[in-house]
Amino acid sequence: MAGSTLGELFRVTNFGESHGPAIGCVVDGCPPGLALSEADIQFELDRRRPGTSRHVTQRQEPDQVEILSGVYQGVTTGTPIALLIRNQDARSKDYGNIAETFRPGHADYTYWHKYGVRDPRGGGRSSARLTAPTVAAGAIARKWLKEHYGVQVRGYMSALGPIEIPFASWDAVPENPFYAPNADIVPQLEAYMDELRRDGDSIGARIEVVAENVPVGLGEPIYDRLDADIAYAMMGLNAVKGVEIGAGFASVAQRGSEHGDELNPAGFASNHAGGVLGGISTGQPITVSIAIKPTSSIRTGRQSIDKAGEPVEVSTLGRHDPCVGIRATPIAESLMALVLIDHVLRHRALCADVRVSTPVIPGQAPGSPTL
Repeated sequence: MAGSTLGELFRVTNFGESHGPAIGCVVDGCPPGLALSEADIQFELDRRRPGTSRHVTQRQEPDQVEILSGVYQGVTTGTPIALLIRNQDARSKDYGNIAETFRPGHADYTYWHKYGVRDPRGGGRSSARLTAPTVAAGAIARKWLKEHYGVQVRGYMSALGPIEIPFASWDAVPENPFYAPNADIVPQLEAYMDELRRDGDSIGARIEVVAENVPVGLGEPIYDRLDADIAYAMMGLNAVKGVEIGAGFASVAQRGSEHGDELNPAGFASNHAGGVLGGISTGQPITVSIAIKPTSSIRTGRQSIDKAGEPVEVSTLGRHDPCVGIRATPIAESLMALVLIDHVLRHRALCADVRVSTPVIPGQAPGSPTL
C-alpha cells in the first residue's frame, strides 16, 4: 500500500489494521551501535496507550512491543528493526452496523471509492490505532537524537475545544491525562470532557510541539525543506487538519519589522520563524502547532448514505476517544523526532565536511551540538 513509509534515510514502514492480529513497523536506516531495549520503546508507548483515563477510549490494549530484528546483544546492528505490537482487545462486532454505511467525517467513503473494499472493524487501516507503531519508531529516533546531539522533543495541549490552556510549566504536562501545561485548569477540562461524553459527542484540540537543541543546518531547499517535511509528517497523523510553524497564521498580521527575527552577537532576538529559515534549521527551538478535528466516530445520530446511495442515519457504537487530541501529544513528538533524525542523517551524508568560519552559531548557547 503506497503511503505507508515515512523518511528517506531513516525510513519507517507502518503495517497492520486496527482489529487485525497485530500492528507494527519496520525501521530501516537506524545507525548501528545504539543501545536499545524494548523498555526504551515501551516508555513512549505507555504515554500513548488507550484506557489510561476515563477521558479516552476504554479499549484495553497493553501495547507491549516486541523487537524482532535489528538488535543484537542490546545494540542496533544497522539492519532493519522490526517492531511488533499485538492487538488483544478488539471488539469487531461493535462495527457490524456500519459495514454497509459511511460515517460522516471518517475515511469510510474515500477508502471505499479508492480501493473498492474497506475494513470496517475499527476503521481498519485508517484507525488512530496505527499511530502506536509511529510512537515506537519515534522512541528510537528520540534516543539517538538525545545521545548524539542533546535534542529534546516535548509537547503539550494548548487548547481543548473552546478552552484555551495557558502555559505554566513543563512539569505539569506528565502529571495529567491531557498533557496540559497548567495544573489549575485540569478540573475544568475534566468537567468539559464528562459533559461531552454524556452528550455522545466529540471535540478537537490544539497540540504544541517544541524541539530544543536542534543543530543548525538541517533541511534542504526547495522541496525537502525541514518545515515542509515536518508539516508533511504532522498531516499524516489522524485527524490533523492544520499545521503551523512558528508564528504560523499570526504572521499574516505581523509587520516585517516585527516578524523578522533580528540577530545580534548573542543570537536571535525572537523566534517567529519557529526555528526554520529557508527550510533550514536555525539552531533555535523548532515550534509547531497542530489542529486536530473532532473524532468522527460518535454515538450521536447523523445523516449519511449506504453503499447503494440510499439515505441512512449513522450512530457509531464501540469504544472511541471523544477527543483524539488527548493522546496525540506523544504521537506528534514522535513524528517530529522521526523527521529530525532523517534530516540529521541526510545532512551528514551531504555536508559532513562543511566548515564555517564563524565560531558563533546564532541562537545556540555555547556548547550546543553542531553537525
